Amino acid sequence: MTGRLAQPDEAGIAAAVDLLRAESVVAFPTETVYGLGADAFSPKAIGEVYRLKNRPSWNPLIVHVADVAAARSLAADWPAAADRLAAAFWPGPLTIVVRRAPHLTGVGADNDTIAIRIPAHDVALRLLAAVGLPLAAPSANRSESLSPTTAEHVLRSLPDVPLVLDGGPSSWGIESTVLDLTTPVPTLLRPGALALRALRDVTGAIALRDTETADGTARPSPGMSRRHYAPRAPLVLVPDVHSIDIPEKSGILTYEGMAAPDAEVLSANPREYAADLYAALHRLDDAGVETILVQQPPDTEDWLAIRDRLSRAAAK
Repeated sequence: MTGRLAQPDEAGIAAAVDLLRAESVVAFPTETVYGLGADAFSPKAIGEVYRLKNRPSWNPLIVHVADVAAARSLAADWPAAADRLAAAFWPGPLTIVVRRAPHLTGVGADNDTIAIRIPAHDVALRLLAAVGLPLAAPSANRSESLSPTTAEHVLRSLPDVPLVLDGGPSSWGIESTVLDLTTPVPTLLRPGALALRALRDVTGAIALRDTETADGTARPSPGMSRRHYAPRAPLVLVPDVHSIDIPEKSGILTYEGMAAPDAEVLSANPREYAADLYAALHRLDDAGVETILVQQPPDTEDWLAIRDRLSRAAAK
């Protein structure tokens, strides 16, 4: 079946609900990127997510819910820090990892954890309210490839998805921050749209993972693979785009203050840069370049999530 776009009106939401309740999948917008949603209680639907994405079975899924009560129902225990974070940042681009309720299987890591968030997008929230199910929803793209920030990106990457709710471009443009609350000190598993300093204002100290998670091994969060978020053209990070010879048929991605001729120039503000990062890489891919040269971002905490995405996209 060829993927089709639907407006997120009453009819579009109803069509999406019918598919989800029939254990199929639907792509829908969130404020971070577009997600490929499936009933989190349905092994058949979850299997379809993994099949369409060609996603490794060891890579877990984030579950999206409509409210904090729904999140609590998926957890074996709900620490006080989860309440504080939910009050401060939900709905929003924060995923928390907690102990998984024993009745829920198939979406978590090969341990007893689950990753949960409430998205801050009107279409996503209306869909969750209408379907009445928790939706496991990784990014709506083939595994390892660029995340989609528009409905058209979804159809190009996953042409067989039954339905895509078109909610316009994602406003944040980069995946959620993932914080593990099952450790003695909350641990950052994936840097993302929500800045660490905002989280520290609520949780205090945050630990950073100091070991790599090898591909093929269980992990409590998506976004921890060595290679991820990659455009079709090889991506190369360069210290200074002005000091290298530019190969033919190359595209250049940089930011204000480091502009180069014929380059895609994004904002020097990391929040604004992140919002257009994937879209810019999609544009370069669509232009048919054979290599994408990317100016290395500043080595500051504000750029942590962007450096993470680019380093994984550049991995061989």
